[in-house]
Amino acid sequence: MGTPSMLFSESPEDPFALGRGASAVLDDHGTVVGWSVRAQELLGYPAKEVIGRAWQDLLIDARDLPVARAAAADAMSTGGWFGVLPIRHRDGRRVEMGFRARAITRDGDSQEWLLVGAPAAEVIAWQRDRALLDGLYYRSPIGLVVHSPERTVIRVNRAVEKASGVPAGDPVGRRPGEFLVDEDAGPAEERVRHVLETGEPLIFTEQSARTRHDPGRERMVSVSAFRMEDSSGRVLGVAETIEDVTDRHRAQRRLTLLNEASARIGTSLDVTQTARELAEVAVHGLADYCSVDLLKPVTVGDEPPPGAVGPLLRVALSPPERRVPFQEGEVVPVFPGSPQARALAERRPILDGLLSLRPEWYAMDRRRIEIAMGLGVHSLIVVPLVARGLVLGVVSLWRARHSEPFEDDDAAVAQEFSSRAAVCIDNARRFTQQQSAALTLQRSLLPSAASDLPAVEVACRYLPASGEPGIGGDWFDVIPLSGARVALVVGDVVGHGIHAAASMGRLRAAVRTLASLDLEPDEVVARLDDLVSLLATELEANADGNQSVVEQVLGATCLYAVYDPVSRHCSLARAGHPAPMVSTPDGQVTVLDLPAGPPLGLGGLPFETYDLDLPEGSLLALYTNGLLEARNGDIDAALEHLHECLAHSADPLDSTCHAVVEALLPTDYLPTDDVALLIARTRVLPPQNVASWQLPLEATAAARARELTTAILAEWGLTELAFTTELVASELVTNAYRYAADGPVTLRLIRTQCLICEVSDTSHTSPHLRRALTTDEGGRGLFLVAQLTERWGTRYAHDGKTVWTEQPLPRA
Repeated sequence: MGTPSMLFSESPEDPFALGRGASAVLDDHGTVVGWSVRAQELLGYPAKEVIGRAWQDLLIDARDLPVARAAAADAMSTGGWFGVLPIRHRDGRRVEMGFRARAITRDGDSQEWLLVGAPAAEVIAWQRDRALLDGLYYRSPIGLVVHSPERTVIRVNRAVEKASGVPAGDPVGRRPGEFLVDEDAGPAEERVRHVLETGEPLIFTEQSARTRHDPGRERMVSVSAFRMEDSSGRVLGVAETIEDVTDRHRAQRRLTLLNEASARIGTSLDVTQTARELAEVAVHGLADYCSVDLLKPVTVGDEPPPGAVGPLLRVALSPPERRVPFQEGEVVPVFPGSPQARALAERRPILDGLLSLRPEWYAMDRRRIEIAMGLGVHSLIVVPLVARGLVLGVVSLWRARHSEPFEDDDAAVAQEFSSRAAVCIDNARRFTQQQSAALTLQRSLLPSAASDLPAVEVACRYLPASGEPGIGGDWFDVIPLSGARVALVVGDVVGHGIHAAASMGRLRAAVRTLASLDLEPDEVVARLDDLVSLLATELEANADGNQSVVEQVLGATCLYAVYDPVSRHCSLARAGHPAPMVSTPDGQVTVLDLPAGPPLGLGGLPFETYDLDLPEGSLLALYTNGLLEARNGDIDAALEHLHECLAHSADPLDSTCHAVVEALLPTDYLPTDDVALLIARTRVLPPQNVASWQLPLEATAAARARELTTAILAEWGLTELAFTTELVASELVTNAYRYAADGPVTLRLIRTQCLICEVSDTSHTSPHLRRALTTDEGGRGLFLVAQLTERWGTRYAHDGKTVWTEQPLPRA
């Protein structure tokens, strides 16, 4: 049946180990024929008292005989036995002993029994430890890996085999780098080395543990490790417990992805930027590739038509990959029956966990198919972008190569953050729509390219705000006035959006109306201030508590300047607006120190006119505060840059405008406020193009006016205009003679792109155009003037008025 050595364990921890266990030998009749010293120590019987006696009579109490006989019978039938029996000590007390019994066949077919015993408490404790160890290796759900001092694997339990799919014997004798992928093997080996060398245990350290056997399967494990030592302190190796936390890791990653999506998607109100943020978030923790395809109307801010399923415009692709069949900016056809078409039509995510590239999905040509096949894509999720009942487009997420196929939980996460992104994209679309409408309104109200004016050469720049508040209410204008003069206007309505643009349009129209009256600059600004106050009162009455609507008009500034190319005189007035800058031909650049004035709409505060004469070729720069505040709001630095750009007054105006924009606005700057810049180079009319006479206030003044007019027109080569101009001058001088109280009458002719005739007197009586009756003897003078000229009007000064007319010059 065996040898005596088979009953003794080689482990020193085993209570049946040689030297620890008590041993006895029984013959086939149950007589003790051998007794060890350890048996004497445990039970008190010396060998001479035991040998030759039946073991039941000596060692077993009468009450325990049934148990002992049952054990003997079991041993006889099986050839061996293990269990616990109560034994009588020499001093009479009962001692629980654990026994191993094994039959031994001697020469001559005689049979003996070898018994090895130990105190039951030690046996039970040892058996419990053995059961625990056995459970760790065979039944525990927690993985166990034992490394030798040389850092090779000595043993792994079945939990590791089950989780990894690698047979338990494969890792034995090998290092982690031989069965883990390179990216994960390095940290694993470093962890074992650290514990082995320092003795510091590691607790619940998470790391990736993908095997070379199945590199595409994601595995995340939680590892605890400790160094093993014997009783003498000799290092025996490192033991690691390994728990598969892949599911928990994926759940945490999905939650992290949703949190990250909330934080990173929708940082701007730009449709394209929002789509790119969505694609970048998706590839960060869910997919290998992600594309965002939007319906074309959405990209320009329009509302998509109901039931639209294409075509789509690829707005975002992450990461950039030239092998993807359709790149950003390209139209993506949607073939009926494709996942994209189904997602758009059914408004639900489409998951294909075992994808094969099918050409009908995109109706791709053969070249595109071959390129796409190289990506190794094998799994797809398509999620429709739906917000407020509108289908905006689709998000397509792919996994390729060794990544695991998508699961239902992945589709749920993709739908969650795509739904949030869809709302952000729709917000951006609505903002783009409002921004586009406001910009269209504002651009329609701004002047077109300024024509060639006799008074100034003009260049301008307008940059609408691109930030979230929307475009503002900045505007500029160049208004031709009578007498070859020109009005230059720059204004700013505080606020953004449609209301600001509409308010700007109303103010610009009002400025043009006031300019046509030829009022002084301070008077224009004062009347504009009254208008803003009236508008504010009107809006307050109709705003229904919406204070932001009122503020669109309440916060407005304006700068109004008039330049006369005959006298080189410039008059300016401002209402809370940045002061203009002037550069003279000699290189002197100054900021005009004209009175600031209060912003428009405060009411009751005076405005002042600032007068100066400008040399020919001077630059007058008018701008809004958006130009000065672009670089971190450093006004002084901005003024210094503007000073440097305007110092070169002889440069072409377009070049100067471009230099100002480059110097004051960073290359990648997205203005948060409108920027308006108007630069005018002054001109002076040659003296030979201006003729002026003072006529006495008498009956012969009209005749004298005709003579002078005929003579100068002949000198200018404009004899074709002599008859009409004589009649116009005569009628205007006659009216001055009739209605002016005193003082001389001034006749002035100016030759520019047209012929200007002006008659000034000291009266403030307004000339009135009327239709005379057939019986009236007079009253037809101004009617004739209006019929013979292209334009006419009246302007007033402190010492009188001037009636002026304009006639086109004959074609060459």
